[in-house]
Amino acid sequence: MNLLILGGTRFLGRALAETALERGHALTLFHRGQHSQDAFPQAEHIIGDRESGLELLQGRTWDAVIDTCGFVPRVVRSSVELLKDRVGHYTFISSVSVYEDLTRLHVKEDAPVAILSDASTEDVTQHYGALKALCEKAVEAAMPGRALHIRPGLIVGPHDYSDRFTYWPHRIAKGGEVLVPPKEGRIQVIDVRDLAAWVINLVEKRTVGTFHASGSDFTMEQLVDACARFSSRPAEFTWVTEPFLREQQVGQWIELPLWLQSDSLIGMFAMDNTKAFASGLTTRPLIDTVRDTLAWDRNRSPEEKRKAGLEPAREAELLRLWRSRDDAAFGPQ
Repeated sequence: MNLLILGGTRFLGRALAETALERGHALTLFHRGQHSQDAFPQAEHIIGDRESGLELLQGRTWDAVIDTCGFVPRVVRSSVELLKDRVGHYTFISSVSVYEDLTRLHVKEDAPVAILSDASTEDVTQHYGALKALCEKAVEAAMPGRALHIRPGLIVGPHDYSDRFTYWPHRIAKGGEVLVPPKEGRIQVIDVRDLAAWVINLVEKRTVGTFHASGSDFTMEQLVDACARFSSRPAEFTWVTEPFLREQQVGQWIELPLWLQSDSLIGMFAMDNTKAFASGLTTRPLIDTVRDTLAWDRNRSPEEKRKAGLEPAREAELLRLWRSRDDAAFGPQ
């Protein structure tokens, strides 16, 4: 297969490129050259910005394209319009954030998506999910019957620069007293390597339609226990309650990764993945993802700024406050 990937050198794109090359596909990567420029020397690299350099793709044809970095409908529309007569199949990497109501559990792919009140906005920070839904619509309109839409949940594993999952193996490996949110909290993640292998399988089969990709679920307790198995220093877990975290205005998702308030977007960690598993998605054990993520993380520069997780001083202060708490106010441990 002659395959084009828009993106392809950072995280999901990197894993897709690795899988495609391992399977013997001819690969072209169209990217800005900002990350790992020396990666995949056996692939063709076209350096350009999809907002202003799409003409670099003219005069070429591919069997299929995987769009890993489409966020704004205008930009995605330009890409698919240019490529619709140059590729046979278009895969768009979307998100479970597209849904109108992310407080619902076990949502299926046909649930209503978010709709923008201002159709002209391109504010990805404020309207990420609704914009992704419009990107899907743009792809489908240009290539009906030839489009595959993948809606992942939280993608994790080696090279996860978001640090939302990486925080936990990294923090627990440092040892000491670790502040942890309620142990019964449910979590769904997908290892980037499992996602990439499955997506390439679907592309090879020219599969069309829309699929969730959130993986299997586990508890916060299972995650920290897995992380502790690879820690070189003893770690003591201090489990705090949701009322305490709310009282101290601890930020969900980013400041305290993988914690979502019980009345917030908990549906993101409880998607219905029946369709994906029926189509061949397989997921590796959590312990393998933790081990490999930590191994990658240990090779990062100590000076690299972490994008998620409690700062040490903030964690220490929260632990102090927890020890001096009023049990009646913050609930049982």
